Amino acid sequence: MARRKKIYEGKAKILYEGPEPGTIVQYFKDDATAFNAEKKDVIDGKGVLNNRLSEYFMTGLNQIGVPTHFIRRLNMREQLVRNCEIVPLEIIVRNYAAGSLSKRLGIAEGTQLPRPIIEYCYKDDALGDPLVSEEHIAAFGWASQQDMDDILSLALRVNDFMSGVMLAVGIRLVDFKIEIGRVFEGDFQRLIVADEISPDSCRLWDIETGQKLDKDVFRRDLGNLADAYSEVARRLGVLPKSNVAKPTLIN
Repeated sequence: MARRKKIYEGKAKILYEGPEPGTIVQYFKDDATAFNAEKKDVIDGKGVLNNRLSEYFMTGLNQIGVPTHFIRRLNMREQLVRNCEIVPLEIIVRNYAAGSLSKRLGIAEGTQLPRPIIEYCYKDDALGDPLVSEEHIAAFGWASQQDMDDILSLALRVNDFMSGVMLAVGIRLVDFKIEIGRVFEGDFQRLIVADEISPDSCRLWDIETGQKLDKDVFRRDLGNLADAYSEVARRLGVLPKSNVAKPTLIN
């Protein structure tokens, strides 16, 4: 394989310069982190599963008219995506109380919220991705009011799509986070869903048993993370059973 220019390496992915102008190759690693990387491990097959699951969700969003950065999958661990300017926010959509929301507000985990709640965190690992308000976002110029209106619309459309997809396979979409990118077409700016959508970025609970099928399995030492992600992939029909947890390594 020809040597490629690395653009960025994060906790779960590596970004390389793409083969065509305006594209990036997104490589999914097997690394698992939690608590702002205080807990780390390597989970065999995790990158393969997240690549295929993110492809599945992004393709579905594109098909219903929700724009994403996803172009096509290249191999078991890599996908070609559109280069975009990432808005420095994590957009969190909550349907049920869990995680930090339960801790902050003293609401029992699993409590259904009266409506989806949207929260924003400033993307900065050194600061622990702190929770911020729309006042902060406006004051520091991270996004305009029009951007925020568009981000809210995108987040709710993703929630509607993801909730329906998961419900159909017996999984409750508790919450999830997305990132938004700006793309420019001449003088025109458009916002698109970027980064990834996978069990790394969602809380997914079995509707019948409450079994966790997301990164909380790793955070809370509840079992094998690859098995949990494999179960999500199996239910969605993303990978054949025999291939779900048997990755092909790409250097």
